[in-house]
Amino acid sequence: MERLQGIAVSPGVAIGEALVLDNEGFRIPRRFLPRDAVEEELDRLHKALESATSEVERNRDRVAAELGDEYAAIFSAHLQMMRDKRLHEEVEELIRTRHYSPEYAVSRSLRKYAKIFESLDGEYMAERANDIFDIEKRILRNLLGMRREELSQVTSPVLVLARNLTPSETANLNPQFVMGMVTEVGGPGSHTAIVAEGLGIPAVVGVGLFLTDVSGGDTVIIDGDQGQIILNPDEETLARYRHEVEEQRSLAAKLETLRELPAITTDGQVVQLLGNIEFPHEVTQCLERGADGIGLYRTEFLYLGREDDPSEDTHYEAYSGVAKAMGDKPVVVRTLDLGADKMRMLPNPEDERNPFLGLRSIRLALRNRDLFRTQLRAILRASVHGNIRLMFPLISTMLEFRQAKMVLADAMEDLEEAGVPFDRDIKVGMMVEVPSAVVMMDRFVEVADFFSIGTNDLVQYCLAVDRSNKDVANLYTAADPAVLRLIRDTVNAAKAADRPVSMCGQMCGNPMYTMLLLGLGLRSMSVTPAAVPEIKRVCRSVSIAQCEAIAQHVMTLENARDIKTYLRDELSGVFPELPV
Repeated sequence: MERLQGIAVSPGVAIGEALVLDNEGFRIPRRFLPRDAVEEELDRLHKALESATSEVERNRDRVAAELGDEYAAIFSAHLQMMRDKRLHEEVEELIRTRHYSPEYAVSRSLRKYAKIFESLDGEYMAERANDIFDIEKRILRNLLGMRREELSQVTSPVLVLARNLTPSETANLNPQFVMGMVTEVGGPGSHTAIVAEGLGIPAVVGVGLFLTDVSGGDTVIIDGDQGQIILNPDEETLARYRHEVEEQRSLAAKLETLRELPAITTDGQVVQLLGNIEFPHEVTQCLERGADGIGLYRTEFLYLGREDDPSEDTHYEAYSGVAKAMGDKPVVVRTLDLGADKMRMLPNPEDERNPFLGLRSIRLALRNRDLFRTQLRAILRASVHGNIRLMFPLISTMLEFRQAKMVLADAMEDLEEAGVPFDRDIKVGMMVEVPSAVVMMDRFVEVADFFSIGTNDLVQYCLAVDRSNKDVANLYTAADPAVLRLIRDTVNAAKAADRPVSMCGQMCGNPMYTMLLLGLGLRSMSVTPAAVPEIKRVCRSVSIAQCEAIAQHVMTLENARDIKTYLRDELSGVFPELPV
C-alpha cells in the first residue's frame, strides 16, 4: 500500500480500478485472457517485440551512419534490454499463469525494473529508468496498433490517473464511467479540477510523479476531501473507505429531500442557486438537484478537439436544447473562453509564452470576428426558446465591452434583415475576473445588464498565481484578503446601481465560503449541479445577520490561513459532519 498527497480539488471518496494514461495518452489495460486465448496473445506479443526491435535497429543504424557509433550507443542499450531473455520469460509467465493481457504484462514487468532504477542514487541510474519507459512505450505502441485510447471509449467504471488531462481529453470523457481523477501536475483552478467538480466526482491534482508506481487495473482510492490517493490499499483501509462511501450516499439521500425547497435563510432572505454546466446533457443534473437556472453555460466544448469551426447550426442546437429544457428559468450563455493555443482551427500564436496573459477569451473573439459572430447569431436564434442571457468573459476594459456589443449589434442586424426571430431585449452581461474590471465597476454598471464574479481567474490575476501550477498552488486561494475586498467592492458597486450580480467560480461551490459570501451581500450563486443541495442546506440553516457578523470579522483578518481556520470553525458549528 502506498499513500500519496496532492491537492484536493473536488470532494468525495472513490474506490475502483485504475485507468492509467501515460504521457502519450496510452491506456494500459488490465485485461484477463480466457485460457484458450493465451497462445494467440503470446504470438501477438512476440510480433510486437519483433516490430519494436526492428524499429530500434533502424534508428541505431541511421544514427550511426549520420553521427557515428557513439551516438547510436543508446539504441544498442535499448536493444540489449529488449532482447533480455529473463524479461521475455517474465512477461510470458504473467500471460501464461495469471492470464494477463500482453499490454498489462509488459507494463507490469518493465515498470518494476524502472522503479528499481529510480530508487538508486545517481543521474546515470535515473536515465536507465527513462530508457525502460521508452522501451515500454515502443512495445505498447506496437501492441495497441499505434492508436491512442480515448476516454470516451471507456465502458466500465474507472479512476483516471494521468500526467495531465487536456481540455479536449476531458471534453470527450464518458461521465457515466469516469468515477474519479488524479493528475501528477496541475493546481486547484486547472481545467481538470473544474471538469471534475462539474461532474461531481472526487479529484486530486499536483500529486507529483507517481504513474510508475501503478498499472492499469490496480485498485486505487481517491480521497478528494484530504487530497490523497492510496495505491493498492490493504483490507483494513479498504473497509474504512467503503464505510465513508456509504456515509456519502447517506448524506446525498438527505440532501435529496431539499430539491423542491427554496434556498431561503432562517430570516427569510431568498438566495438564487444556479448551476454551472460544461455540456448540454448536464442540464438534467441541474433540474434533478433543484437549481433555479443555469448561471454559467460554458461553450468551449464546441471548439475543443476540432480541426474546423463549429457551424452556426451546431451552436444553435446546443443552446436551444438547454433553453427548452430549462423553460422559464434563466440560462446564462458565456461566449468563447479559450486561448488561441487550444484552438486547432486557428493559427498558433507566434509568441504565446504565457497563455493566461495572452490572446484568449474576449480578446480572441474580437480578433476573429467571423468566428465570434457565428456564435452570437446562434445564441440569438436560440433566445426565442427560453430565458437566455448572454455573457462576455474576461472583460478588462470598457473598450472591449463596447466592441463586443458592436459585434452583437451586427449579428442582430443580420438576423433582422433575414427575418429570423430572436429576443431583441436579450440581457447582456460580463464576467468580473480581472482586477481592472473591479476598479472600473462604477462605469461598467452603466453599460452591462448583469455581472458574474469568476473567482477562478480573479484569484489568479489578483495574486499573480498561475492557477494550473502545482508549485505555487499554496498561494492560490480565494480566502486571501485582497480577493475578498475585490468581491466586496464588486457586489457593493452592482447593488448601488441596482444591477444583478452573481458568482460562478469554484469559491461559491465550497460550503466553507457560503456564509461569508452571504454576509458580503451576495444573493445569487452559480455552482456545479452536485454542489446545489449542499449550498442550499447551508443557506437554509443560517440568518443574514449571522452571516454579516462573520463577514465583518473576516474582513479584519490579515491572511488566508486565519480566514480559512475561522470559516471552517463557523461551518463546523453549524454542520459538524461536513468535511471542511
